[in-house]
Amino acid sequence: MDIVDQSTRSRMMSGIRARDTEPELFLRRLLHGMGFRFRLHVSTLPGKPDIVLPRYRVVILVHGCFWHGHDCPAFKWPKSNTDFWRRKIEGNRARDLVVQAMLAKLGWRVIVIWECEIRSAIRSKEPDLISSRIAALITGEQE
Repeated sequence: MDIVDQSTRSRMMSGIRARDTEPELFLRRLLHGMGFRFRLHVSTLPGKPDIVLPRYRVVILVHGCFWHGHDCPAFKWPKSNTDFWRRKIEGNRARDLVVQAMLAKLGWRVIVIWECEIRSAIRSKEPDLISSRIAALITGEQE
């Protein structure tokens, strides 16, 4: 049983954005500050990746731990409407794998950054925790 009525839940869910989320904005500011230039949500690429770095043939996908079912403490299966949420999140996971395979087949390197990684860097006020790792992944110095 949900703790709020259906219209309230609908209003709450409609406020959840797919673009320009806090983790995505943080990562974009970080990349720009590091000198990387990128494009956003390129519709000609499979899945419209969050961040595209054409110079490096790299796409960065910023995944929310809940929506993509990350195996971390931030993700918990909902206790209500469990069949719907299981289908939804498993479908997202399956689509993620297909999109990543399509991008790789087109010659793009795919980097997945999880919301919990970014939130950890924000909480610790140490963006260097994530920036050096991302820079190495983008430039190909680390796989």
